Amino acid sequence: MAQDRTIVIALGGNALAQPGEEGTITQQFGHTRESLGAVVALAREGWRIAIVHGNGPQVGNELIRNEQSRDLVPPLPLGVLVAATEGWIGYMIQQSLQNALRRAGVDRQVVTLVTQVVVDPNDPELERPTKPIGRTMDEATARSLAAELGGDVAETRGGWRRVVPSPRPTAIVERPMIRSLVAEGHLVIAAGGGGCPVYPDPRWGGGFEGIDAVVDKDRAAAILARDIGAEVLVILTDVECVYADYGGEAQRALGRITVDEAERLLRSGELGEGSMAPKVEAAAGFVRSGGGRAVIARLDQGREAVAGQAGTEIVPSA
Repeated sequence: MAQDRTIVIALGGNALAQPGEEGTITQQFGHTRESLGAVVALAREGWRIAIVHGNGPQVGNELIRNEQSRDLVPPLPLGVLVAATEGWIGYMIQQSLQNALRRAGVDRQVVTLVTQVVVDPNDPELERPTKPIGRTMDEATARSLAAELGGDVAETRGGWRRVVPSPRPTAIVERPMIRSLVAEGHLVIAAGGGGCPVYPDPRWGGGFEGIDAVVDKDRAAAILARDIGAEVLVILTDVECVYADYGGEAQRALGRITVDEAERLLRSGELGEGSMAPKVEAAAGFVRSGGGRAVIARLDQGREAVAGQAGTEIVPSA
């Protein structure tokens, strides 16, 4: 049993939407329900659980709604749209998980917390808007929207898109509340989509001000896991594990590696381009900060990953 042990689970990949689908709310609810088997099993075993989820397609859709309705209602800034998706995606996961726990006879409560994530206002990433979000457009449309609504656009694979900064998270504002709720045995959905990025603003006497950017959800999950004293961080995605020499002739699956080995892989570029490098970076960062272990695994192998039977496990160096 895992009584009194804490785990942070980052849901990604096909947890909410499948590539090529229309992405209706019915489809998203369906995928959400299908993705929670491991969470229910871990809850039954007594794990204290916090859940982080992605929001890429959803916040992109919110930007489209902003654009299309701009002549009818005032557009909302990106940070507010992140908060909105935290709420309604959290609602999908919360309701689906409540129902699954009830069917499984597990008496645990679920709560969603809109979460603010602290970033450094001097982070150089804020001066480099490179993360594409939203729909693909032709150049003329993209530049016209940028001129009217603000922000940056750039040519990406398949066309032009909005690009936004993605600063590194440093702390979770609501850490005490999340930690308390998790300690009481509640399942907490937090830092959805990486959380709403904020920075300390002297105008508010030490309070916070939002910023138009997005935070990588795996980095936010690692910070959350660190801040609430989790023993394990699990990043669930759409691939089975981490591969060294990805895409090369010597490609090989990695089962268990130390944090030193993980950081060497990151420096070498063997992980290839795409989303795996940030996941390994986040996992290694959690272990380096004192976490017991981190696992990167396929979404449907979450329970096996926690048991050390699937995925890539990153552990402290000797």
